[in-house]
Amino acid sequence: MLSTLILMAGPFLMGYLMGSIPFGLLLTRGAGLGDIRKVGSGNIGATNVLRTGRKGLAAATLLLDALKGVVAVLIADQVGQIAAVGAAAGAVLGHMFPVWLGFKGGKGVATTLGIMWGLSWPVGAIACGAWLAIAAAFRYSSLAALLSVVVAAVAAWFLTDPRAAMLLTLLVPLVWVRHHENIARLLNGTESKIGGGKKQAA
Repeated sequence: MLSTLILMAGPFLMGYLMGSIPFGLLLTRGAGLGDIRKVGSGNIGATNVLRTGRKGLAAATLLLDALKGVVAVLIADQVGQIAAVGAAAGAVLGHMFPVWLGFKGGKGVATTLGIMWGLSWPVGAIACGAWLAIAAAFRYSSLAALLSVVVAAVAAWFLTDPRAAMLLTLLVPLVWVRHHENIARLLNGTESKIGGGKKQAA
């Protein structure tokens, strides 16, 4: 166990530093839109960036937040699967709790999807497919995110290394906790639908 933790420490730190890059904040500031943390929900993720009206910036934020997870895993995977799992954990935690922003980051969905693709592309594909299917059926982005990570975690136990599957399983409750406000709105019927009017900040 100790040797495993040592092997994961360096990759974890690398993944954390990569994951903590706040692309949503950097892109909106670069575009002259000010501090995204003062817009909408104050979140640095793509959903809140979309509230600026800049769809291109939101798409870029989504892609870059996912890519930092993919890249961190693929770099660490050159050392081995244990290193890749460590980097994956670091990337998601770095995005959610970036040291540069007082540990107040995003909700982690895009980066979690990114590490899924890095650890096992079939699992990543299943997660994205589940998100699209659930979003199309119910038109709630948050619901699609919450359920797709569960589907992917289950699939991981059949399709990838048990250590990677364990990590993805442990990330599920963390992603859900980060979405506690969305869950409350889903339960009371005030969550915004995709393409619908905004009811509450997500």
